[in-house]
Amino acid sequence: MGYKKPLPKPNADTRPFWEGCKAHQLRFQKCSQCGHLRWPPSVICPICHSSQTQWVVASGKGRVYSFALYRVAFLRTFEGDVPYVTTVVELAEGPRILTNIVGCSPSEVRCDMPVEVVWDDVTDEFSLPKFRPTSGT
Repeated sequence: MGYKKPLPKPNADTRPFWEGCKAHQLRFQKCSQCGHLRWPPSVICPICHSSQTQWVVASGKGRVYSFALYRVAFLRTFEGDVPYVTTVVELAEGPRILTNIVGCSPSEVRCDMPVEVVWDDVTDEFSLPKFRPTSGT
């Protein structure tokens, strides 16, 4: 049957992130000059404009920064999931990532709720980072 929902289309900038996800590692770019951790990846640091970067593994812990509760599916392939929550999680290290909250009722999601990454192995090539509530960051 297979996974029917949209999948990422990695490019040269995002490939290290998706390779990390496949290995169950949440990776982000870190500026080698000023140390700024960023998402999405970019050619230069938005803080100091250095082009020197490295990929680092984040803790996977964070807090709900913002969220939207979908009662009607945005895409037909998500109709079986409603209601579902799309969330911006602010990681303990600073970057914010758009994701889903799992492991609780959509009505339980709150801003500033502590969460941790869990992995949804949707295909042999892709694991998607999702987040579940936790007791603290």
